Amino acid sequence: MKLELVSKGEKNVQNEIISKLRDLINAKNLETGDKLPSERMLSEKFEVSRSNIREALQLLEFYDLLKSKPQSGTFIADIGPIALNGMIDDILRLQDPDFRSLVETRIMFELKAVELASERRTLEQLEQIENALLAYKEKVINGQNAVQEDLLFHLAIAQASGNSTMNKFMLMITPNIITNFEKYHVCDKNQAFIGIQEHQDIFEAIKNQNSAKARENMKKHFGALYQYCYHSS
Repeated sequence: MKLELVSKGEKNVQNEIISKLRDLINAKNLETGDKLPSERMLSEKFEVSRSNIREALQLLEFYDLLKSKPQSGTFIADIGPIALNGMIDDILRLQDPDFRSLVETRIMFELKAVELASERRTLEQLEQIENALLAYKEKVINGQNAVQEDLLFHLAIAQASGNSTMNKFMLMITPNIITNFEKYHVCDKNQAFIGIQEHQDIFEAIKNQNSAKARENMKKHFGALYQYCYHSS
């Protein structure tokens, strides 16, 4: 699972490409199932790199507006032109959420995710959660920054919830969370060490399929983060 951080400049380029893609789709009256020009052709037409084109296409695919088929290309998803244009407009209007909003949203989703993970997790998913826990523990003990390992632990729980929408949403907000953690130095060394035991407690509750205990442990884990958000200035 790879975490990508997008800078403000890259986001502006991405939005410009998405806007041009929308205009192209409308100009050519492309409909459900129609194929978009290749990455190379779009790159030449919009005068940007192919990697920029690829990232914009992947974002629209993330929102289920496009469908990529290996060896075939990228196609308009099963969505009407009015809905397609409306959703693209919404994507272009999206602004980076403030840190407090990210925390509130994350807590709300993760409390439910950990309950579902306790009920639905497979043995393979349990192993993935444990591996993420061990990776976090190793980084902290060695005095290294473990923000990404911490988030991978929580992403593994979201995946184990069996709720694809919840998992997708967590993937979407994760880069912004990492950026803000590093910007505001949220997790000091002491809190990171406390996090080892808190992660362990969450894991044990999921392992024992005790959803109530898992939620309780997750809520406790978020206590310091919640306090930081509302009592720091």
